[in-house]
Amino acid sequence: MKMYTKSIIAFVFMLLNAMLYAQDFQGVATYKTSMKMDFKMDSVGQSQGIDKDMQEKLNAMLQKQFQKEYTLTFTPYESLYKEEEKLAAPSPQSSGINIMVMGNSQSTTLYKNSREKRYAHEQEIMGKKFLVKDELENKEWKLESETKFIGQYTCYKATRIIEIEKMSSMSFNSDETKEPEVTKEKVTVTAWYTPEVPVNAGPDMYWGLPGLILEVNDGTRTMVCSKIVLNPKNKVKIKEPTKGKEVNSAKFEEIMEKKSKEMMERYNGNGRGDGNEIRIEIGG
Repeated sequence: MKMYTKSIIAFVFMLLNAMLYAQDFQGVATYKTSMKMDFKMDSVGQSQGIDKDMQEKLNAMLQKQFQKEYTLTFTPYESLYKEEEKLAAPSPQSSGINIMVMGNSQSTTLYKNSREKRYAHEQEIMGKKFLVKDELENKEWKLESETKFIGQYTCYKATRIIEIEKMSSMSFNSDETKEPEVTKEKVTVTAWYTPEVPVNAGPDMYWGLPGLILEVNDGTRTMVCSKIVLNPKNKVKIKEPTKGKEVNSAKFEEIMEKKSKEMMERYNGNGRGDGNEIRIEIGG
């Protein structure tokens, strides 16, 4: 029964694809993102007066920092994922705690081309622009028979297992610079896609399903589509980003790690704080 359902989905997707490609099909989807935070202070932090109430306030500040809105402009083969411009929020601060997020820039623009299986990601880190160009990974999804409605669209469930890195570091005012602690763990990514919008696009780096991905949850981060406009009156234009120093994804990871260390060294070297100040850095 499950294989029969998958075959029906694939057939409908291909049929609608053929019809809509001939009509120069396009659209714009709006996504709201959020991140679940459960930051726990170790014994050193507790000795500095960071109690349970302060930890809860810290988690609330971090969650707010990651609540954002993006637009995904798409055609049959191309898409552009961009954060909605707004006034930059001040860095969260509370009772001697400063929070800094690496890679948390509003200038990020992600272009994907599913036909050519490549992407171009324009990002800004510490005032410097980079253009990350590389191949799109064709990761396999497991198509499930479970369905639900997101807005007016019938969505089907798909899952896959990925390995992620989680980085968090606490730097107390001292003469030592602590290396960020990085842990790897396997998580299940759950996506909900609709064959009613027959493009294999989705938010962020997600793609490759027989329909537009309207929701993604990896256990920590959630991206949910709140609005879709199909074939808008003003024809959409997808322009691949070209600004920034061009690097591949592996090189960009090296740069991120280097910039993170520089930021920690610069902070500690400035002699900021009175010995009671705590800085928390999170990879964005």
